[in-house]
Amino acid sequence: MSLSEFELIDRFFRNCGAARSDVRLGVGDDAALLECPRDRQLVAAIDTLVEGVHFPAGAPAASVGHRVLAVNLSDLAAMGAEPAWGLLALTIPRADGAWLAEFSEGLCALAREFQVALVGGDTTSGPLCATLQILGFSEPATALTRSGGKAGDAVFVSGTPGDAAAGLLLEQSRLSVLEPDVAAHLRSRFLFPAPRVALGRRLRGYASACIDISDGLLGDAAKLARASSCGVELEHERLPLSVALKRACGEDRAHALALLGGDDYELLFSVPPARIGALQRDLPPAEWSYARIGTLVGELGARVLRHGNVMDFAHSGFDHFAAPS
Repeated sequence: MSLSEFELIDRFFRNCGAARSDVRLGVGDDAALLECPRDRQLVAAIDTLVEGVHFPAGAPAASVGHRVLAVNLSDLAAMGAEPAWGLLALTIPRADGAWLAEFSEGLCALAREFQVALVGGDTTSGPLCATLQILGFSEPATALTRSGGKAGDAVFVSGTPGDAAAGLLLEQSRLSVLEPDVAAHLRSRFLFPAPRVALGRRLRGYASACIDISDGLLGDAAKLARASSCGVELEHERLPLSVALKRACGEDRAHALALLGGDDYELLFSVPPARIGALQRDLPPAEWSYARIGTLVGELGARVLRHGNVMDFAHSGFDHFAAPS
């Protein structure tokens, strides 16, 4: 039997996420009442996931719930912010209790992990689409932005880009992998991305600029460089590739997916030369999982160098509104 809107909200979302003392009134009223710390700036982000655009039709409900929060947490991570509250707008074809139970568990488990309270939202009937707005805090004048980089700053990336793109190819049956452990790892990197909130907060005081990788490493590096009035040069040989990605795709395709594939939700950040030593001492790369992959430069544009030679790439990032090729 289909659930009513009010039954749906009460059963799956009323107590979703962390119990926070700064929530005076949450799910169930016309709007939420929230207490903002006086010594903090409010940080806000919002993202939408549409079936068939951001995830394949029939994707696990738990993954959709996880990802709609994870992509927003990644935006706050790129700002060095602390997450606090979320609001969910969920459009579903029908009020399927089993699907909603899985969706809410994926969402609420991640919310509990990062101390986020779901404080409101909306549900409606229609094609599957989930939008989440996240609100968090940052100390005044400490937020990371895309625009603080300078020519000569080193460029770093967290994690192993390209894994999520390979996972999506597996979900779409466009990649065949015989080793179950390899396939499981890559699928998990797409279905359940891990936002780098802790790293983002620790990068304050070290990074000059930061962006999260959602539309592809090369394209997002170009965005950071452009915002900083710089260019960027990435070194092909330095890209940190996972063993799973290389085993699934081979070296050449793995490099291409790392540069051009989306949905990694890793952090790309620049660091002034004078701060590199302190960064690597205080945040050991092996422990925090990041690697240097390039440099901001004075000449505008984004380039990939292989053994010193500029490589040619026709695609530099995902764009919802780009004309079809």
